[in-house]
Amino acid sequence: MTEFIRTPDDNFTELRDFKFRPYYHKWQDMRLHYLDEGPRDGPVMLLLHGMPTWSYLYRDFIFPLTQAGYRCIAPDYLGFGRSDKPTDIHWYTIARHTEVLSTLLVHLDLKNINLVCQDWGGGQ
Repeated sequence: MTEFIRTPDDNFTELRDFKFRPYYHKWQDMRLHYLDEGPRDGPVMLLLHGMPTWSYLYRDFIFPLTQAGYRCIAPDYLGFGRSDKPTDIHWYTIARHTEVLSTLLVHLDLKNINLVCQDWGGGQ
């Protein structure tokens, strides 16, 4: 079992420009936060943040993309944003983030993904 901390949801209530509904994907004993906005049958736009950011990075992109018909998926890697944060610094590797992200993509049954990424997001 991985030791982790969870940021209280109340810490995010004052973000006036980030009023997206939070979704959570369970990975092992932790929860991975992600945004899922736009039409479910629209083409998928996967928005991957880098280090040390989180899905908040894409807050200004999401509305125009959903208005254009895209379904926007923006996860927070474990350790970032609203996702749980493992306390062991050795837990954080690109391979581990890729493993966790892969389970989210399978869980959501995403196909034909358009990718937007920066920094660590490019390694996925």
